[in-house]
Amino acid sequence: MTKTTTDWLVYIVECADNTLYTGITNNLERRISQHNAGTGAKYLKGRTPVNLVYSEDGHNRSSASKREKNIKQLTRQQKLKLVIEYSS
Repeated sequence: MTKTTTDWLVYIVECADNTLYTGITNNLERRISQHNAGTGAKYLKGRTPVNLVYSEDGHNRSSASKREKNIKQLTRQQKLKLVIEYSS
């Protein structure tokens, strides 16, 4: 399978302590496995398991990074609203 420039996505996981973590990846399954194995993001150490609650695809690395920054600036309530809208 050939990767394209829009293979990046932004995701939000809910941690075991009910906090939300936002990240980007070009392989979501691998990244979630890494998080649950305790590798990857330092923030998630001791906060596993994580549960995927939101993903947004169709990004290149640059646009995914910009969207990640935008989401990280949202309040928890705004992030939860985004998750709820995604689930609907």
